[in-house]
Amino acid sequence: MVPLSKKLPSKAANKKIDSNLFLIVCISLIATSGIFSINPVVPNIATGLNTSPQEIGLIMTAFLLPTTLGSPIGGALADRFGRKKILIPSLILFGIGGVLCALATNFRSLVEWRFLTGIGAASLESVELTIISDLYSGKMLTAAMGFNSAMIGVAATIYPLIGGALAAFNWRYTFLLSVLALPLALLIGTKLQLPTQQKTTENLDWKSYLKTTWINLKNPQVIGLLFTVFSMFIIELGAFYIYLPIYAGKFLNAAGAQIGLLLSTDSIAFALAASQLGLLVRWFSEKTLIVAGFVIGALSLLMIPAIHNVWLLLIPCVIAGASQALVLPPLQSMLAAIAPEGYRAGFMALNVTVQSLGRALGPLFGGITFAAWGIAGVFYANVALSLITVVVFSLLLRKSNSKPSNA
Repeated sequence: MVPLSKKLPSKAANKKIDSNLFLIVCISLIATSGIFSINPVVPNIATGLNTSPQEIGLIMTAFLLPTTLGSPIGGALADRFGRKKILIPSLILFGIGGVLCALATNFRSLVEWRFLTGIGAASLESVELTIISDLYSGKMLTAAMGFNSAMIGVAATIYPLIGGALAAFNWRYTFLLSVLALPLALLIGTKLQLPTQQKTTENLDWKSYLKTTWINLKNPQVIGLLFTVFSMFIIELGAFYIYLPIYAGKFLNAAGAQIGLLLSTDSIAFALAASQLGLLVRWFSEKTLIVAGFVIGALSLLMIPAIHNVWLLLIPCVIAGASQALVLPPLQSMLAAIAPEGYRAGFMALNVTVQSLGRALGPLFGGITFAAWGIAGVFYANVALSLITVVVFSLLLRKSNSKPSNA
């Protein structure tokens, strides 16, 4: 590893995945622990703190609300003052918040400490995606985004098992996974190397920063990419994570364990496909992969209503996981690549916010289509959304080939 006293080469020189990326991936793994490890222990928490089913969902809302609203703020601060100056305090706050959650004496204090933990998590995803795009470019950027996404897919599979195992002793132990953020903050401060040519907007006032960001957001390419991100998460959460389990449980009489296996299969397929993006981008452009991902995902949605055996649902789940892997990392790579220097963290933060908005509206879209056309209509409506997205994406990215400006 290059000593910290020496200059790090520009990102164009980074031709392979190195220790920097492994540190960045650790940020992703820490951030996702706040959701994936907690989900399976919610019933234990409700019992331990004598909380009603109507209130228990607040432990997730309290965490997700600040992460959604605070992400753009964290991104802007990272552009103004530098990545590490925002990332390290965020990790420390995340770690302390987890400890306080584990020590909570009642449900109200647990919700309050979860909110604090969410504030710590608010900038983690956007800043780590920004750092990846600071370090890598071209095909390596997409490969690095794919590797990061693959590890998140692995985390989505393993964390529920870890959380459940810890809850067998005491549900409080699950929150202590956040403590790992503290040594990671130390490693980020001493080991993570950022390009010396990294540009910030420290000398700009907030009015100028926001004005330039708004001008760049009106670029057709940016609109097309963000709309595609938005659509992907509407489809993912509404069709696959809400209404696929409903279809399997209500119409095919699947047991809870079977539904869990279906969702795990989707995550595993996502991780495996994302890990291969470094090879795929050698043969196909990011645009081609995104279009292919949506088309393949639409085919998996078309299959679901025609399946009447719960085990056969494994087929569309595998296809869906792979299709999501073809879409998300290339989208992140393209958005990072067209973001102007000094505004990249703000762009990636907006990407995270749009993801959250898609996740929030996905179940609503599914509910509206279910009320109108039944369970099959949910999947067919999402097929239509997939195809509309392909058209909009193709048209908007063809409309403008100019990169957003710095002024």
